[in-house]
Amino acid sequence: MSGRAQLMWDEAVTGYDFGRDHPMDPVRLALTRRLVDAFGLDKDLDVVAAKPAGDSTLRLVHREDYVEAVKAASADPDSADGAYGLGTMDDPAFAGMHEVSALIAGQSVGAAEAVWAGDVLHAVNFSGGLHHAMPGAASGFCVYNDASLAIARLLELGAERVAYVDVDVHHGDGVQAAFWEDPRVLTISLHEHPQTLFPQTGWPEETGGGAGEGSAVNVALPAGTGDAGWLRAFHAVVPELLADFRPQVLVSQHGADTHFEDPLAHLAVSLDAQRAVQVACHSLAHEYADGKWVALGGGGYAVVEVVPRSWTHLVAIAAGREILPETMIPEGWRQEVFARTRELGPQRMTDGRWPVGYADWESGYDPADRLDQAVVATRRAVFPLRGLLA
Repeated sequence: MSGRAQLMWDEAVTGYDFGRDHPMDPVRLALTRRLVDAFGLDKDLDVVAAKPAGDSTLRLVHREDYVEAVKAASADPDSADGAYGLGTMDDPAFAGMHEVSALIAGQSVGAAEAVWAGDVLHAVNFSGGLHHAMPGAASGFCVYNDASLAIARLLELGAERVAYVDVDVHHGDGVQAAFWEDPRVLTISLHEHPQTLFPQTGWPEETGGGAGEGSAVNVALPAGTGDAGWLRAFHAVVPELLADFRPQVLVSQHGADTHFEDPLAHLAVSLDAQRAVQVACHSLAHEYADGKWVALGGGGYAVVEVVPRSWTHLVAIAAGREILPETMIPEGWRQEVFARTRELGPQRMTDGRWPVGYADWESGYDPADRLDQAVVATRRAVFPLRGLLA
């Protein structure tokens, strides 16, 4: 097995563009790629452009009629069928939508294939993580669900246990729906409480159905949760479940929209805590999945200040060349930021909160604390279904 990590990248993914006023500005992808290069991380990675996902691959998750509807809207955006979630405010149709969405999906599927084959231990596709797309509809800025497609491909290749950990501020509803009754896939989502944020799902009582009962895990965090609470919740739930499940591959989604500067949500997490969870996912992959790790991007709408730094940390961790938080950002990158956006880029790879501390769950919990109540609700809902103590 190669010791190098793989970065999935094709410049054409920046064509995933819903329009000038849409919050998902593809500049976040371009600036991340440039920051990866500015730190010289490309020298420690195999940079690979995978093929777009073909129809047979897309149909591992998506209905044929939906794929055809996306193609039709891609060819003629004015004809987009709102019954499929296309042509809406969240998911405006645009020319070439099918092609670029299939390309992003292909990058995540390619990452999964490379990791499963043993070509690399780790593979990153920060253009992916489009976790809201449903089998028959676009949703929440997501056309094709690349995370679900990567997992489905792993199952097709023979994987018997795949764990999916989603730390985007929004619930990973599309991935949960795709594998709701499949005990081979453990989905864990930490997200802002559905009472206060789209998609209004991800309650702790959502634990899977049929043979998959106990395979869906949801930690619904109170609005305003900051670093210590976010890390406490992650470590109170994720490691114990992975230790029990023993996945053959860990797929993780690292939406950067938990950040306190993100304009679309209400958590108060720093870049430093995001980095800490990235480090934790890397460690958990090595501890429980023989190092097999597929890491994806996701949401994130502070497109200059937050997203490029967060995902560059992710790439660096996967490449085995962690960037110290206090590291100064190369001036050339900051100049490119200004040229592209007329904004001043950040100066360091930290929000000044490193190291980030939190209280271990084993030290006890406060039944009056809202964060602890959220963790207890999750543990009580799902842990007994898996034969674990709540």
